[in-house]
Amino acid sequence: MTAWLLPFLAGTVTGILSAFGIGGGSLLLIYLTAFAGMTQHQAQGINLLYFLPAAAAALPAHKKNGLLEKKVILPAILAGLVAAACTALLANRLETHLLRKLFGVFLLYIGLRELFRKDKKEPH
Repeated sequence: MTAWLLPFLAGTVTGILSAFGIGGGSLLLIYLTAFAGMTQHQAQGINLLYFLPAAAAALPAHKKNGLLEKKVILPAILAGLVAAACTALLANRLETHLLRKLFGVFLLYIGLRELFRKDKKEPH
């Protein structure tokens, strides 16, 4: 009866974190593989589907705040679609253990980069 509660909470928390730009999708992948028992391939597929409504929900706020650069939207979308398709094909050819290790290295790199990042002063 309550088997849906933990996945619902995980989706809610990672959705909220995504809204703050914290990387909820990465956290969702960790939850799905470490706690929900999914393979890396399954978790990445769900993460891609999760991203679509999360991005759509954030879009109006970004537009309202003037954070969209209209010149780069279409090229970014096209490049993102091509990159997603290519990397999905590549990921399907990799063994799960290698994919997990590569994802772990990616998370470490991002974490270290954020930890040692020097914030640039924004122009007023």
